[in-house]
This record gives sequence, C-alpha cells and structure tokens, in this order.
Amino acid sequence: MSSSSCLPSVAPGDPSWWFSDALKAEKGRPDSAPLSGLIAVDVAIVGGGFTGLWTALALKERAPHLSIALIEAGRCGSGASGKNGGKVSGYWGSLAGMEANIGADGALAVARAGARAQDAIRAFATAPGRDVWWRDGASIRVSASPAQDAKIKGYVETAKRLGVPDIAHELTPEQVASYCRSPVFRGGVYLAEGATVHPARLARALRQAVIEAGISVYENTPMVGLDSGDPSRISTPAGAITAREVVLATNIELAKRPDVKAHVSVFSSFALMTEPAPDRLAAMGWDGDEGLADMRMFVHYFRKTVDGRVLMGSGSGPIAFAANTADPSLTTDTASAVRAEKGLRRLLPGLGDVGIAKIWGGGIDVSSDRLPFFRTVPGTRIHYGCGYSGHGVNPTYIGGQCLASLVLGAKDDWAGLPLCTRTLPSLPPEPFRAVGGRLVRWGIIGCEEAEERDHVAGPTMRAAAAIPKLFGLRIGTR
Repeated sequence: MSSSSCLPSVAPGDPSWWFSDALKAEKGRPDSAPLSGLIAVDVAIVGGGFTGLWTALALKERAPHLSIALIEAGRCGSGASGKNGGKVSGYWGSLAGMEANIGADGALAVARAGARAQDAIRAFATAPGRDVWWRDGASIRVSASPAQDAKIKGYVETAKRLGVPDIAHELTPEQVASYCRSPVFRGGVYLAEGATVHPARLARALRQAVIEAGISVYENTPMVGLDSGDPSRISTPAGAITAREVVLATNIELAKRPDVKAHVSVFSSFALMTEPAPDRLAAMGWDGDEGLADMRMFVHYFRKTVDGRVLMGSGSGPIAFAANTADPSLTTDTASAVRAEKGLRRLLPGLGDVGIAKIWGGGIDVSSDRLPFFRTVPGTRIHYGCGYSGHGVNPTYIGGQCLASLVLGAKDDWAGLPLCTRTLPSLPPEPFRAVGGRLVRWGIIGCEEAEERDHVAGPTMRAAAAIPKLFGLRIGTR
C-alpha cells in the first residue's frame, strides 16, 4: 500500500530527522555565540560540517600551536552533513569509474585512503562517551531489475583485475536474501568495507571535539565577504576575521566560485525516515547492520537505525540552474519526495504500511568526474574542498586531511592523492549544463522506471539518457 498522498510536507528550512534527533539528545546545549568584532588567527575555516570540522581537528593534531577559528552560517551539522543517509564507506565500490578517470594506480590510492579514513572515523565514533550510533556492517549493492543484473560482474571483475579480489564478492539471490528478504531483490555485490552512523550526532560530536581542542567556533555566523591577501580577511554580519590561511568548506556554495563552477553541478537528493518497525525488519530477516543500495544510476540508498527505523533515499532530485543554491526545489520538490517513498514501498514491501516520520531534501555538489577535489587558489593562501557527489561521510575525513596538508604545505601522502593533483574535466557552460542535465535526468529516470517494470522506455527517453555517453562526459553515463 502506498501513502504518497499523505507524505509529511517538505518545507524550506526544515531540519532533517537526524538533526532534530541530535539536538534532542543534546538536551538544550546552547549554540556557540556568533562572531562579534574583529579577531586575528592563523587559520580561519568557513563551514561547520564534516569537512570543516575534520580539517580543524587535523590541523590542531598536527600543529597544536596554530590559532584556529571556525565559522558556520547556521548550526554545525545542520547542512549536508546532517542530512545524508549516514552510510559510511570509502571508494572500493567505485574502482571501475575511478580507473576510467584517474587510472588504476590513482584509483587504488584513493580507495586505500578511504580505508584509512574508515578506520579513523571508527576510532573517533566509538571513543568512550560518544553515542553516534556507529555500527560496522558491509555495504551491499543489489540488483532490483533484470536490467541491473549486468552491473554485478563489473564490480567483481574490476576488483580482480586491479589485484584486490577480496573487496567485492558476487552474491546469489539466495545470499542477498540472507541479509534482507525482498521479492524484488535479485543478485548483488558484497563490499566488505561499510558502516552506518547517525550523521548529525557525528557532526555534533565533532563540533564538541573541536571546541574541546581549543578551537574557537562561531555558529550563526555566515561569511558575507572574503578578501584575499596577507593576511586574508573574512567579513561576517557583526565582525571580521583576519587569517594567514583560509579554508572554505561550504559544500554547494563553492559551486558559485569562478575557479570551481566549471567543475561542479548542483544536484539534490531526498530522503525519508520511517516510524520504528523492528518487528517488520525481523520478518524480512534484516538482522545485521548492512547498508544497502540498488544499482540504478539515480540510486536508492537505504539502511536501518538502532531504534528500528529505515532511511530510504533517492538521488534523483532536481538540478539547480547556474548553481543557484537558493533554488527551493533543491529542498522542497514533491516529486522527488514521492520517488523516495515509492522506492521504499517497492524495494521493501514488508514496510508497505509503515508510517513516514520525516522527509527532507538537500543539495549535492556533483563534480565533473564524481570525485571530490581539494585545491589552493593560485596566488593565495585560500584552500577549498568540494565535489563529494553524494558520497560524503567517509571522504570528508580524507578532505580534512588533504586540506590540512595544503594549509601546512606538507608534501605527504594526502597532498599527493589524485584528489589534490588531477586535472579536472570541465562541464558544459550554462544554459547547456542545467537544461541538458535536466533532459538527461528525465531520460534516465524514465528508463530506469521502465526497466523496473520490465519494459523498454520510448526512443525519446532513451536518446535523452544516452546524451552524456555520446558527448564523452564523465557523469550521467549509464
């Protein structure tokens, strides 16, 4: 049974279920005061999500003498970091795409950096006194239509070819059912590296760790101006910061910058959280802590929580024109919310009449090759990181280490990653980028929905879906 007609409303500015729950758990802990007046520090960080917070901790760990200030436009963790699905894994499942874009050696280097990040996040999340719902569990990709079956062997064959056969194992339908039973699940791929976490609680725990490390945190303090120099100057509504080094960790807002906009497009993703239904999960045999996803290009990603809820997300939200991050459709598109709910009912019919507690949307900074990048603006000491492409929890730790290395001028393994050094492909300019992207999105959604009905989409939809491959683009190709 579908309840699309009575989904919770999706309103601008609404927090995610995660963030509301995290604040409840803090029992009234006050926000950090906004910045007032002029301060001078060695390093100023703009953005209080995962990237900014991990960067602050990395810098303090490597160079304890540095004075550091971090500003956040809202509350730390209230943006993308507190809205995502909370599935934590690195890049072993992305080897094929990375190999095509940065070569086999580069792909393996990034995947191994992700493994280091996984260990480090686990150590932080499981430290005594931190309740961030960390649960180790594999990452499983499932085929949910005959058309998706062909993708399974690609994971396994790529891992074997690159000399890491143990990271990906093909699953039969019976083996998939041993993890979670659904009448639409077919075969799948088991990726050993995986975990789930409460992302907003993790962000708030990072905030607390940053404060305890002696770093000044100013919430409800947006950056309204940035002048590069020696030092650079950041203006805020009631104050300013001068700093020798500046780190910009502002997610989709970076897509507006001239040095970034050619390489990033602003997409969106929508997710819902069900009411608790532990008995239904038990009936489906979903007893472990695996995170799952289907094999659509506009993927459905799903995981359970420690209190018996299920999060279902759909990466099929609207595309903003000219990186307009204020476009209300990025957070309020009803059609995208309905797709997430339909994904829940189709993929997990055992939850067919379970209520929806909350639904929300948010922008995604999708890079031109689906990998993040970390750079220093030429001629300045301004550094930035973005382009996570919907794969943020694990890679933001990598981002924090890379940005710390750029700030410190370290020639280390982090700064040597392709994430810091590769030549970035460019996307088409506007209006072709957004208009073409929307056409491709329409075609792919239509093709994938038809495939799930075991039908073939019409020729116009198929032609639209084929545009990225036809023009040699590295995103949007099926």
